[in-house]
Amino acid sequence: MPVPLDQAFTYELGALEVEVGARVVVPFAGQRLVGVVVGLHDVRPEDMAVKRVELVMDEVALLSDELLELGKWIAQYYCAPLGEVLRGMMPLTAEVKRQWVYRIGDAGRRVLFEGAKGSSRRSKLSVEDQNREYAVLNYLESGEAGKTATIRSATGANKALLDAMVKKKWLVREALAEVRDARRVEMVAVLGEQTADSRQGDSAAKRLPRLNENQLAVMAELAGCGGRELVRELRGRLEALGVPESSLGTLVKRGLVRLEEIAQGFQVSGLGQGGKKFAHEHALNEAQMEALATIVEGLGIREQGLEGKSGAGFKAFLLYGITGSGKTAVYVAAMQRVLAAGGGVLLLVPEIGLTPGVAAQMVAAFGSEVALMHSQLTPDERAEQWHRIRRGEARVVVGTRSAVFAPIPNLRLIVVDEEHDSSYKQEETPRYHGRDVAVMRAKLLGCAVVLGSATPSLESWNNAERGRYARVELLRRVEERPLPKVEMVDMREEFRETGQEQMFSRRLIEETEAALGRGEQVMILLNRRGYSFVVMCRSCGEKIECVNCAISLTYHKSGKDDENNGEARVGQRLECHYCGYKRGVPKACEKCGSEHLYYMGAGSQQGEERLQELFPGARIGRMDRDTVRTRGDMERLLNRLHSGEINLLVGTQMIAKGHDIHGVTLVGVVGADFALGLPDFRAAERVFQLITQVSGRAGRGELPGKVLVQTYQPDHYVNKFAREHDYTGFAAREMFFRRAMRYPPLSVLANVIVQSEKLEEALDWSSRLGRWFEGRKLDGVRVLGPAAAPLSRLKRIYRFHFVLKAERRDVLGAALREMLAVVARQEIPRRSVVVDVDAVHLM
Repeated sequence: MPVPLDQAFTYELGALEVEVGARVVVPFAGQRLVGVVVGLHDVRPEDMAVKRVELVMDEVALLSDELLELGKWIAQYYCAPLGEVLRGMMPLTAEVKRQWVYRIGDAGRRVLFEGAKGSSRRSKLSVEDQNREYAVLNYLESGEAGKTATIRSATGANKALLDAMVKKKWLVREALAEVRDARRVEMVAVLGEQTADSRQGDSAAKRLPRLNENQLAVMAELAGCGGRELVRELRGRLEALGVPESSLGTLVKRGLVRLEEIAQGFQVSGLGQGGKKFAHEHALNEAQMEALATIVEGLGIREQGLEGKSGAGFKAFLLYGITGSGKTAVYVAAMQRVLAAGGGVLLLVPEIGLTPGVAAQMVAAFGSEVALMHSQLTPDERAEQWHRIRRGEARVVVGTRSAVFAPIPNLRLIVVDEEHDSSYKQEETPRYHGRDVAVMRAKLLGCAVVLGSATPSLESWNNAERGRYARVELLRRVEERPLPKVEMVDMREEFRETGQEQMFSRRLIEETEAALGRGEQVMILLNRRGYSFVVMCRSCGEKIECVNCAISLTYHKSGKDDENNGEARVGQRLECHYCGYKRGVPKACEKCGSEHLYYMGAGSQQGEERLQELFPGARIGRMDRDTVRTRGDMERLLNRLHSGEINLLVGTQMIAKGHDIHGVTLVGVVGADFALGLPDFRAAERVFQLITQVSGRAGRGELPGKVLVQTYQPDHYVNKFAREHDYTGFAAREMFFRRAMRYPPLSVLANVIVQSEKLEEALDWSSRLGRWFEGRKLDGVRVLGPAAAPLSRLKRIYRFHFVLKAERRDVLGAALREMLAVVARQEIPRRSVVVDVDAVHLM
């Protein structure tokens, strides 16, 4: 069941038949919920009443034995309830319609009975609302459940009144799950046979009934389209002609036009290449051929097809290739061999922003065999793509981390691109890591998995060093293009010479002006959204914080905030980037009344404004979460970049990943080293990866590239190794520090968060767990905490945490499961204890 309970539940099938891995609708805690069958047996429990399954949703299992086994591994490894894991594995919420219904409760019957006797009761409600309450109780007196809309229609009671009656226990509210048709269809208008024949001769035309001018216009439009047209397209043309929609309906009723249902179209990618070749059109160089040969050998491809059963053919590769070395071309070539041998392939990317470019490459190489899976698809689109994959209609799947569960028949190759990216880690239950789940799925299937990156995670690098993964290297750019020259701009010296704190250094401005003057493109990384990220009172020092979170609100300036979709936001605002809370900008400090408010820090919006002042002739674009909200926004922005319509792009880390824009010759990095001060042992690794990745956007075409990194710490080892493009040197230095402090990958780690909307509850529960840890003294496990989490309040929830470190995974897992048993015994709500195994963020 999709509930936070670490157990399965027994139901009776009766005359129904079902397979393990299929979905069923069952009664659960006064609701009707959708669960997944994980076992069948004939042993009736003796100590409990067994409820019956109400509906079997699937004739055959939707989750294969392999995916069920993977789900159970995730539940065990990440200490997550199996039901919540299985729900996340099937993006089919569109096929289930959830709604609330109301029944009369015992207290409601008593109120109704007393009202019938003429008894009076005191109430703060108006007489009209009191009468509506009685009307609701009368309507539900039979005991049958009523839907919100039906009750409102019969009694006039709105949802707020019904929920108030639930609080008084007059009504009982239940959630119902019903099967919904999630097919994406649209209607086509087709001329009837008699009408079509009338175009061929006068005799058929005489048999047509008399039509008015509007109906004739509809017929003429359809005839001009060959007798067949999408209804939505036809409506648009009729509206332009001033013809009412009812005319089409009249023709349908008279049998002159019929409506047919067809599957709605879906575009995997609308991104162009700006005249460049696609990856599969390039001939591989010697290094790429060697890398491909190594991977193909691991695939076990023979003349008769693919070999390998569960575990037998498992092989993991770490493809370490510098930026611009042609990793995508190697991926595509390996995929071509798998598809030719009858297998399926899965390509994971870390963020939705990368799917347009990668999907365009896949569609160019594999056409209609490509499916897309990510969270910005509508629920109906996700369900449609999932079923396409399961039916074997799409053997190439491109998607973000949740696509790791795609039901691909005969899956033989999994590719995890940019495997180092922290976006692969799910930040809500189940808190799995997409890269690690991909490796485990490959192991269960006995297939190959390729982890690719120019800056591999230290976990993957360590696995390759220890021989668990085979390391394959691409150390030169394609066509012998040089890596960009990376220079550090010391902002301390800049301040000493200018006497001012500047967002952009004089050197970056000069180089940008020169590059734009030569007709080249420039990217500038400014890894903060908004205009300013702190608003502070100069008089008393008070910061304006979110009412829901212990974090400063970000200032967003008024004006055109989304150039890509043309959405204009009127009025300045303060916004929390964690919970979404928004408010206006006060005229004075709300603590001391001072009007002297100071806006600190620069975000990408301010960067765009400043660049417009510096380069009024530049064609400037911005890429961040405010301008790119949908996959269509990203495609439009990238098309403008590829075509050269944008020649100066500023943005957050979204610009750093995977984009192959040949016109970019200069990259500026602004303020990236601020993150070195975060209380996170992975801070240095993240900053190195970010600088290296964004540097790799420069010089990917025929012209060489240059990178200017503005920093206040030019001598920091991160900047030194980034300047030399020396990943192996950075990895050795960082591993030295990790080894000394026993941090991953030299140990295993879990972050346990205890949370509640009430501060006293969070304190009490974390103290109780702290005392248990102190008394238990777990062998081989070091426990740090409890302490307030760095972000001590998020979305109105107070947070305390423990950090657990151990040498061995089995020891850590046993400790966490023992802790969860204590949580259950002490009746601490399971949702209030979050277990994050292999935590990527400790904030």
